[in-house]
Amino acid sequence: MRQKGMGQTQSTINNPQSATKKIAMRQFTQHTGLVAAMDRANVDTDQIIPKQFLKRIERSGFGQFLFFDWRLLDDGSPNPDFELNQPAVSDASVMLARRNFGCGSSREHAVWSLDDYGFRALIAPSFADIFYNNCCKNGVLPIQLDESSVDELFRRAAANEGYRLSIDLKARTVTDTQGLRFEFEIDEFRRHNLLNGLDDIGLTLEHADKIDAFEQSRLASTARHP
Repeated sequence: MRQKGMGQTQSTINNPQSATKKIAMRQFTQHTGLVAAMDRANVDTDQIIPKQFLKRIERSGFGQFLFFDWRLLDDGSPNPDFELNQPAVSDASVMLARRNFGCGSSREHAVWSLDDYGFRALIAPSFADIFYNNCCKNGVLPIQLDESSVDELFRRAAANEGYRLSIDLKARTVTDTQGLRFEFEIDEFRRHNLLNGLDDIGLTLEHADKIDAFEQSRLASTARHP
């Protein structure tokens, strides 16, 4: 599971390149990864990351709590029947799910846990709106395909152990090595931000020079007119 750091000091505002290195969202351009198929509809955020784990103030470390109530038995041992505990998908980075994935409360921690666990992309017929937006703001690509396309992906994942998909955000395509090719739609603004690794902070830092100039002007004005 990957660990990510957060944090920003005043010096990073005056040095946007330094700030970007410290807090930039990961870019998503192309990715090929093992598929984990979760054949469940209406997977809510309380199942993705239960509420008792929301006390952490940093974004890292949530992967260990992903699907906690489903992934682990009461004694803390892995649930052998749970999808993500199957050895064949232990390194999965693409999740295949059913409709309305990420419904429930708006907790951003749900995306943090998926990201920290290792998932770079999610494919489903539909996502809860807030969850979808949180994915785009945290470098995880949510791909919405129609039901028949998702059914085909589930069929192929079940028939081919170690099934992998390649995702190209620039081309807006999902492909496999057997000739499958699906195109998907995504808002151009979100696509631009994902391709360039820009979250809300990153978008603000694109204007760091103007912000710094305003602050310097304000300080100079205050000095002249105390």
